[in-house]
Amino acid sequence: MNKRNGFTIIELLVVATFLIIIAILGFSQYTKLTNESNNTKKRTAINAMHYSLEEGFYVKNGYYPEKLEDSTLSTMDPELLKDPNGKKIGEKDSSYRYESSNCNGGKCKSYKLVATLIGEDDYIKESRHK
Repeated sequence: MNKRNGFTIIELLVVATFLIIIAILGFSQYTKLTNESNNTKKRTAINAMHYSLEEGFYVKNGYYPEKLEDSTLSTMDPELLKDPNGKKIGEKDSSYRYESSNCNGGKCKSYKLVATLIGEDDYIKESRHK
């Protein structure tokens, strides 16, 4: 009797299926971890902006700015004004929004900072003074 060395098609299909399943699970975990990491970065940035607005800008000026810019929040790292994709707050498609309200001549009484999170509700911080 001739005995052939090698694998049957069934064995190869089983191994290929197993490898595909492992790859899919690995990719989904990677995506989940990346999203969680980006959401954490966004929350940290919004908290830093909020703290800088409250403890820096408002204490010094007695009002909130109409727009957020690098010069507005000099007490924090300007890189935090960029979302994880590099879009600056106020730019089109940025994950961050600054919504000032009750403004008169560039001086505002309140604001809302919003970060659009992935797979979760938006993260919102509002001004202490209204």
